[in-house]
Amino acid sequence: MVSIIIPTYNEESTLEALLQQLRAQGAREILVADGSSTDATVSVARRYAGVVESPPNRGLQLNRAARQAGGDILLFLHADVRLPAGALAAVEWALSDPRVVGGSFSLEFTGDGFPGRVFTRINHWRRFFGIFYGDSGIFVRRAVFERLGGFREWPVLEDYEFARRLVKAGRTVCLRERLAVSSRRWQGTNGRGGLLWRTMAAWFFIQTLFLLGVPAAWLARWYPPVRRELN
Repeated sequence: MVSIIIPTYNEESTLEALLQQLRAQGAREILVADGSSTDATVSVARRYAGVVESPPNRGLQLNRAARQAGGDILLFLHADVRLPAGALAAVEWALSDPRVVGGSFSLEFTGDGFPGRVFTRINHWRRFFGIFYGDSGIFVRRAVFERLGGFREWPVLEDYEFARRLVKAGRTVCLRERLAVSSRRWQGTNGRGGLLWRTMAAWFFIQTLFLLGVPAAWLARWYPPVRRELN
């Protein structure tokens, strides 16, 4: 069984559409790992899913929910993604190969014009080199997740660091099915992608410093949370 875990913090505007979609696709277990939201996220989540509450730390949220999950496959999704038809079956099919420890989906960023195309292409090439993040829909065998010790309970980059360990643990796959991912992180209020270059620069800066050994707690100040409306 695939257990779906969704970390949230103030995601009432994006969460319900994803939960409705997951239920329509036959998801058997959905856990919303909420980090002390101050809006209606938890009440929305309880209409469709189990809720695991914790202080606001995404790694901690994900680990707590994973401990309560009943499936032998864990799929971690952001609240602002949308799954293509057959996505859950594709995860189970990929893991029918005992050599595969986990993987992620291909991505397609939403929003019209240049920014969405740029980030879709960037993701294609970074995944080719074994680089992926939480927005890609990381999935993993539960036994492998436990062997790796779960996510680091850091303020940022917990997904990237886990993906690096997952790749080292065995064979990973990138599914052809594409998650639709919101472009809210870089879109300005005018919807024209005014934050595109700033976002790209921040990602490059933060990841470079991380690889040079700078602690994630220090890097968090350069990567503020984003709660824009889903496009």
